[in-house]
Amino acid sequence: MALPPEKISELKQIIHSQLSQMDVQGHIKEALSEVKTSNRENIQQVDLLNALREKGFIDDVMKQLKFDSTASTSANVLGHHPKPATHFTHPTEKVSTAQSVKTANVDPTRRYLFVQILGGKAFLEHLQEPESLPGHAASYFTLHLHFRGQRFKSRPVGCACEPDIQEGFLLELHKDSQGKSGDASRMANATTLLSLCDPVHLVLIKTDQSGDSSIVSSHNMEWRSVLSSPNSRCTNSVELMGIGSENQVPVGLLETKLELIPKLSDSITDEVISAQVGMEKARKAEKERLFLVYAKQWWQEYLQIRSSHKDRLVKIFAQDENGANRPVCSYVKPMRAGRLLDMSRQAARFCSLIGYEKVAMVGGGKAEQWSAMHTFLSRNKGDCEDHCNLLCSLLLGFGLDAYICIGTKNKGAPHAWVVTLDVDGSATFWESLTGNRYLHHPVNPNDPPSVPQPQNSYPYRTIGCVFNHNAFFGNCQPLDSVEVCQFHLRDEALWKAMSEDAIASVCGPGSSPLFPQPPPLCANSLDAALVSNSIEQELRALVTEHRRNQGLSTVWDDHLSYLLTPALAAYETERVTEVSCGNSEFQQAIRRAVPDGHTFKGYPIQFVHCNSRRAFNACLRSNVCEEIINCRGDHVRLAVRAKVFLYPENASATWIMFATKYKSVL
Repeated sequence: MALPPEKISELKQIIHSQLSQMDVQGHIKEALSEVKTSNRENIQQVDLLNALREKGFIDDVMKQLKFDSTASTSANVLGHHPKPATHFTHPTEKVSTAQSVKTANVDPTRRYLFVQILGGKAFLEHLQEPESLPGHAASYFTLHLHFRGQRFKSRPVGCACEPDIQEGFLLELHKDSQGKSGDASRMANATTLLSLCDPVHLVLIKTDQSGDSSIVSSHNMEWRSVLSSPNSRCTNSVELMGIGSENQVPVGLLETKLELIPKLSDSITDEVISAQVGMEKARKAEKERLFLVYAKQWWQEYLQIRSSHKDRLVKIFAQDENGANRPVCSYVKPMRAGRLLDMSRQAARFCSLIGYEKVAMVGGGKAEQWSAMHTFLSRNKGDCEDHCNLLCSLLLGFGLDAYICIGTKNKGAPHAWVVTLDVDGSATFWESLTGNRYLHHPVNPNDPPSVPQPQNSYPYRTIGCVFNHNAFFGNCQPLDSVEVCQFHLRDEALWKAMSEDAIASVCGPGSSPLFPQPPPLCANSLDAALVSNSIEQELRALVTEHRRNQGLSTVWDDHLSYLLTPALAAYETERVTEVSCGNSEFQQAIRRAVPDGHTFKGYPIQFVHCNSRRAFNACLRSNVCEEIINCRGDHVRLAVRAKVFLYPENASATWIMFATKYKSVL
């Protein structure tokens, strides 16, 4: 398949940048001068290649391009060529994806931490990994890393007892935003590095043969042991623990190698590092103890207001994926999407496209588990609370006064959603799982029956509390029904507030290294046009085969297929903005394309994946779509159009529309 011109231009730019980074011209000139000094009269191309090979330059190039047996093995295991480690931060930042940093383009005025993963051991659950099914890739591991606003992702590696995870990540230690004024240009010394208590967050994700992903482990790696190592280099074994109720059960080991670049001129003793880490843990424990004492006192005062408050869903703490109790306010942080999302409603649409799944317990049942932001984004799937944390963080980043609501739905099931408050006190509800918005019009229970009351369409029944990153309010109104709820949060007769200073002591910036600033969103790696075209061609083949099995011929109408494009674009625009547009123009085009005496039928449907076979099977379960696909009659012409709309974190909305036109028979 030929590449489009823009892809060819992009590929040329990547090759040019790689050649410039490795200084290929400089090495060739140096080798050429050495060959000339050997007093040879006729210099052949083979002489120059031999000189480059003797200098080891060709081997370096081959390593940089990843032409090795390990890459070939991974490609065979997974059924495709392995992708290089991915850097999720700003494109201008530097990153090394090779196992050596000799050729890495690093800033000589900065200090870096080079983290190497040398392999995995003792993943006993994968001792006898089942063979892959025909047409499906084998299960594989992917390692995600987050450190001080920098995100990385490893190549996929086949699941095994000893997975061959060979990866290198170059982490910048001294960020401009972290230092004091005037310190940004200085290289971080040993004392400064010792004060950087942020751990390296590792998340290991398993993707099975069906494409379903699950969290294997979430681990905060302490890296400062490298400060006391000779030559600023050390090797450690990181023990990964399970998730949730299995957080005390080891799942495997990762062999890691840490290296400071450039190395420190003077190292720090192990005793100093242990004392620093111990002091930080003691300070954190004391803050958490004081907040717990305050939270208990606040709860007792809340219960004294009204005895029925004990039945309301007021959630102050929630367990994360590692079984640690965290204040709910720590899960929310104002989050900017850069140029990946342009408005708040687009953020709501993005959150709704991330997979939803409740955590299942061993033996059945459901467990409540809130995931850290990086863990949720790495898995790209989570519970409604995870979706709410992301949506509320994004809305705060867009400058809205956003809070998470904890309450119940119409059937009494616990639920979470987001509310934004306007300056005039009006409230708007945001459902994170669907992207729907609902204006809240409170009902006055004291009005006589003759007074008409507003009809609200939202699915929420009761509300117990609201919170964000720096505020927490318990609902102390006489009724906890959402319909009668007033959202004047500063009115002490309606809401009981927690002390913002108490919340800031455990959830504020720098209060805990385990509650870091949210990781940056990464751009979608797919090409919307290519994926849309591929899905459409595969659907045509599936429909043709399906009709052939029923003894029907298939004639495709390319012009009619193209005319369906505006409708798909309008559907997605309506999902984002709640504004319908372009419908009249679409109807006019269809009327002109369908001759007199012919009938037109169309069926649009939307998916959150790009699997054409799954989409086709789902379409056949619809009576309307099945009738279109199996259409019989005179002059039957079929049409199909697929259009993929891409969002950050590889989230996508795939719109498909089947249509047919045929001559009506009276």
